Amino acid sequence: MAEAFLRAVDSDHFEVASAGTEKTRLHPLAIRAMREVGIDIAGCQSKTLDAFLNDRWDYVVTVCDSANEMCPIFPGATHRLHWSFADPSQATGGEDEQLNVFRAIRDEISARVHAWSDSHRSSL
Repeated sequence: MAEAFLRAVDSDHFEVASAGTEKTRLHPLAIRAMREVGIDIAGCQSKTLDAFLNDRWDYVVTVCDSANEMCPIFPGATHRLHWSFADPSQATGGEDEQLNVFRAIRDEISARVHAWSDSHRSSL
């Protein structure tokens, strides 16, 4: 979701890629939650960070605590940031309850991405 938001709000200033510590499926409730705000991520695919380790990155951002703990060192990264969000895929309850968790996390991510983008765009 963070990648999609940054692409949507500021793809002119940032080249964005995302990956996880392990390859998973794209959660259907993430797709639904993002469609509700006009962003279609249905065509996205899960990737592992191994493909990006040797690339130069100005920023490497982890978005959940387990990823932060397991994330290796990116030798070319200038800044490493950690934004701690709950993992919505761990939500319990019925589908409506789980979707509400995805919505809440989506909104937290959106606010953080917008604030970060606004503060960094002015320094470019």
